Amino acid sequence: MFFSSHIKQDRKAGGCAGMCVDLTLFPLDTIKTRLQSQQGFYKAGGFRGVYAGVPSAAIGSFPNAAAFFVTYESTKSLFTGYSATNLAPITHMLAASLGEIVACLIRVPTEVVKQRTQANPSLNTYRVLLNTLQEEVCIPFSLVQFPLWEYLKAVWWRRQGGRLDSWQAAVCGALAGGVAAFVTTPLDVAKTWIMLAEAGTSTASGNIPKVLYEVWRSRGIPGLFAGSIPRVTFISMGGFIFLGAYEKVRRTLL
Repeated sequence: MFFSSHIKQDRKAGGCAGMCVDLTLFPLDTIKTRLQSQQGFYKAGGFRGVYAGVPSAAIGSFPNAAAFFVTYESTKSLFTGYSATNLAPITHMLAASLGEIVACLIRVPTEVVKQRTQANPSLNTYRVLLNTLQEEVCIPFSLVQFPLWEYLKAVWWRRQGGRLDSWQAAVCGALAGGVAAFVTTPLDVAKTWIMLAEAGTSTASGNIPKVLYEVWRSRGIPGLFAGSIPRVTFISMGGFIFLGAYEKVRRTLL
């Protein structure tokens, strides 16, 4: 009963946090996607229709975030004995990875639809959804973000000698998200190229190393880090809202 109660709390807290961050910061995510598009920023829509694709994001954000946090917290609970040891980062990496895998089952279809609508404002979400026939890659950047988030919270907790407030967890989330966002930008660029690629092309095959090489060959290092500024800004702000809201709602429900 206790475990079931915590699962419900994690589901509600994660779902609420997911919707808050996705709907609040959606325009920045649209700009980032268009900067990374093979068409180029202005051909992909520029600053027009920055809320294009928001229906699919709204539909997928609640169950996606809920699925992640239920899996993440459940996995952490299974390895509670390791949380206070040097194995804690590994536990958090494992929990984040499993959470990302489960969440991908929901996120991949909705994110493909969202990004293709963002890059083609003339298309509506329903039409893009009908034309999206195959699943493509998703990148578990949470593997970097969540262990770092847990580490920063633990350091802050030790230094002040007590429980952290929700806003402090949010600050840790912003820092962790910003670092993780920057170092994984090349992978995000590759993912965007693959998701926006036409079916049947070599890019659409989903071979990430090959796509990274293609990006580097055609656009150089700047191409690999295209959209890094809005990406870091978006995810830092998102980390603050997402993880802060999660902690706040979860503590309210406890």
